[in-house]
Amino acid sequence: MTSNGARARIGADIGGTFTDLVLEIGEKSFSTKVLTTPGAPEQAILDGIAKIVALAGIGMDEIGEVIHGTTLATNALIERRGAKTAFVTTRGFRDVIEMRTENRFEQYDLNLCLPKPLVPRRDRFVVGERIAADGRVLLALDPVEVDRLADDISAGGYESVAIGLIHGYANGLHERMIRDILLTRLPSLSVSIASEVSPQIREFERFNTVCANAYVKPVMASYLNRLVARLRAAGAECPVYLIHSGGGIITLDNAAAFPVRLLESGPAGGAIFAAEIAARHGIDKALSYDMGGTTAKICLIENQSPKTAKTFEVARTYRFKKGSGMPISIPVIEMVEIGAGGGSIASIDAMRQIRVGPESAGSEPGPACYQRGGERPAVTDADLLLGRLDPATFAGGSIVLSRANAERAAIAQVGVSLGMSAEQAAFGISEVVDENMANAARVHAVESGKDISEFTVIAFGGAAPLHAARLCDKLGIAKLLIPPGAGVGSAIGFLRAPFSFEALRTAYVRLSGYDADEINGILDDLTEEASAFVRAGMGEGACEVQCHAYMRYVGQGWEIPVDVPKHRFGPDDAPLLKGWFEAAYARNFGRPIEGPDIEIVSWAVKASSPRRPVARLGELAAAAVAKPAGMRRLFDARRQVYVEAGVYDRANLAPGTGISGPAVILENDTSTIVTGDYDAVVQADGCILIQARAH
Repeated sequence: MTSNGARARIGADIGGTFTDLVLEIGEKSFSTKVLTTPGAPEQAILDGIAKIVALAGIGMDEIGEVIHGTTLATNALIERRGAKTAFVTTRGFRDVIEMRTENRFEQYDLNLCLPKPLVPRRDRFVVGERIAADGRVLLALDPVEVDRLADDISAGGYESVAIGLIHGYANGLHERMIRDILLTRLPSLSVSIASEVSPQIREFERFNTVCANAYVKPVMASYLNRLVARLRAAGAECPVYLIHSGGGIITLDNAAAFPVRLLESGPAGGAIFAAEIAARHGIDKALSYDMGGTTAKICLIENQSPKTAKTFEVARTYRFKKGSGMPISIPVIEMVEIGAGGGSIASIDAMRQIRVGPESAGSEPGPACYQRGGERPAVTDADLLLGRLDPATFAGGSIVLSRANAERAAIAQVGVSLGMSAEQAAFGISEVVDENMANAARVHAVESGKDISEFTVIAFGGAAPLHAARLCDKLGIAKLLIPPGAGVGSAIGFLRAPFSFEALRTAYVRLSGYDADEINGILDDLTEEASAFVRAGMGEGACEVQCHAYMRYVGQGWEIPVDVPKHRFGPDDAPLLKGWFEAAYARNFGRPIEGPDIEIVSWAVKASSPRRPVARLGELAAAAVAKPAGMRRLFDARRQVYVEAGVYDRANLAPGTGISGPAVILENDTSTIVTGDYDAVVQADGCILIQARAH
């Protein structure tokens, strides 16, 4: 512990290639990157903590808390490495998770390829029971039938069971009865019930979500137990918290019970990081751009808040195609994610075109230039050949890059087929990956009804600052911010996240039958549920509460989120709800509709610990011009020629310092490329503001 009593806080983000760690103690901050250890993910965390604690000059016993985000649950779903899982549902609905919905995302594709259900048909079981949509019991559950089911579960050797019954969101009685009987008979069984995991309408999404939770629950429980045990053995007795997909912190116990909420934990930390930067700089329209070693994530941030949703998809079989993946109905920060990271592998397809990703070299063996056995070219190899990376200082000097290896891989896998030199192949690889990201950003903006050229890009992650200026070129965006610590941005975001939890429930209310007591009862229950999760982490204290209603006109198939600023309703407040809905509907679709009744389908309450205030900064203009520490040969993608670029050390750049492109700005965790059409100015908080030069 320091002389002022401060204890260290550590943010740890496990990615597909690197594990990023940030340690803050008092006003000081330290960061590091270590290669991810896929076979034992906790090993990279322990290695990184030992390294960063040594950098900070403190002992393991001085760590106050570890806040962790991981892709382990996502990878288990994508790679199908979860537990042997059974699914129990209402008789007649055994095949819902295989039949999916009537949506065809590729209408004329006769060979449509859909993800296989997580639970094969032979592992799905049915019981005779029925709950009505209003929660009434139409057919009671027979405990004797559940006893026979327990025999089948035991004989099948299942590790985990998912229980999802028709209309269980309206009344979870039968789901709880099945769970209790199974656990009485089989106490070591892992059981998840849909009425707790995702109490929302639409049985396909709900069933898929509870199956996903059950599928990864034993894997995550084992991993989290190993992590805590090994941290304690190393001398760190501190609590460990997890980042969930909605961008908040939850306790270890809650994370182990609802691991499906961790699917987008790493990317969520990045969005929190970008939102704080946007708030500090007064940016109302920001595009968060997070490119690491395996994937790139893009998120719209408006009014300093990331865009959110109550469903998302994983493991899409068609790039950018909604409906081609596994739907997960949990609160999530909405973003588009593509297989375009530093480790994404380049290849030539049947049309003799360069393709990049989604396959990644990961950390083992890594890109060819890592000298760890990789023989296929990755984006990092292309960046090295184009002069964007310094072979001696990559990842703080922990990995020495081989240009010769990168050249051999680029020529063998791309150059020979297309008659290109290594550098031409590298340019092709880089342009393909940048265009993939630009396309993803365009699609995401169009789906949200936004003009992307009005946004400011906030770039972070180990690879994003290398590609961000070129991405802005392609998108017609004039402003770009590279924050301090950009290379470990998601891990910093973990340390900025509040304790939070969002509770959702489907409960129909038509405004023509408005009942204030019914609405207040629903909101009270959800507020208590969400607040209990938050208090489990932060202790007693007042929570900040936000409410949303998902509303639609009667007869419509889908609803829109509506802010509900008032938490207690009186008997004459139906016009308030109508006004809020019509205003939201007009923002989305131009104008409200006259005539139809309005209904609330679902409710959501998010409880959070109080956020720390963010000081607003003014924009600095260049007051001095930096002198380069050296020069480097750098490829100019727009002009398709090599140019001489100045090289600068970010640590030596004071606020108000200006740099004209082309330039390379070095730091331990990444490098920032300022192309020839941009100028950069260091801001008061250390952010690098890069703006297109006026012509």
